[in-house]
Amino acid sequence: MFQGKICFITGGAQGLGLGIARQLADRGALLAIADRDAKALVEAHRELEKLTDVRTYQLDVRDRQAFLAVADQVEQDLGPVHGVFNNAGVVDSVSPSRMRGELWDWMVGVNLNGVYNGVQAFVPRMIARGDGGIVVNVSSVAGILPGGSGFTYHATKFGVVGMTLALRQELAHHDIRVSVICPGEVTTSIVRNTAAQRPAEAEAHTDRARKILDAAQESLLSNGVSIDDAGRSVVEGVIAGQPFVFTDGLYRKYIEEYHAQILSCMPEADPNRAGR
Repeated sequence: MFQGKICFITGGAQGLGLGIARQLADRGALLAIADRDAKALVEAHRELEKLTDVRTYQLDVRDRQAFLAVADQVEQDLGPVHGVFNNAGVVDSVSPSRMRGELWDWMVGVNLNGVYNGVQAFVPRMIARGDGGIVVNVSSVAGILPGGSGFTYHATKFGVVGMTLALRQELAHHDIRVSVICPGEVTTSIVRNTAAQRPAEAEAHTDRARKILDAAQESLLSNGVSIDDAGRSVVEGVIAGQPFVFTDGLYRKYIEEYHAQILSCMPEADPNRAGR
């Protein structure tokens, strides 16, 4: 499926994005890696060029015009993109008592608008070519299971799930396959990296929030699935055409309980009314 195909990955120089890139390279894909971190891009290029043809691009996924310009450049450098992996994301939290909007705007800009910008940059080109393609949007288990990750993070990741599942239906007749990735715990430094990027004007953390975030980072590094195993799960799930791809089954019981709770709140269907 990926042999000789060009794949574009945001946040691809580190973490899950790098794990995905390694798996795609092993399957013969040509890679276009985008990331904000210039140093990480250099290191990723040094590693991946031993496996495949790779180009790197510094990009803030919030910047729609820059995203479109990078998409143009990728086509000039490598050719038409067959698979786009919208992986870049941040994780943060603010108490509802402190919300002013700065953190909300930033996180929506990265986690939700950044995915949309990737879709806008590449999907119309795929449709115009008429030879299909692959769109992969990274959400989180926090995109289907609320609680524990802060309302802003949950909002952005639920949004990615809804966008992706709707696109899966709307793009099927164009032979564009769409999947949403819902990682659990993966051994990345996403909390630490988010703190380094966090806007200075964003709402300050309470001591409690800071401790929760620090504990979350420690849990990822000590208990998470490796980026290579997670990347393998992503690529294999995409090849299988799965609408949802999970990196482990850690939260299965909680998801079952949550969906049972939803159904328990719903009245029985009226047999005289037509539903969807």
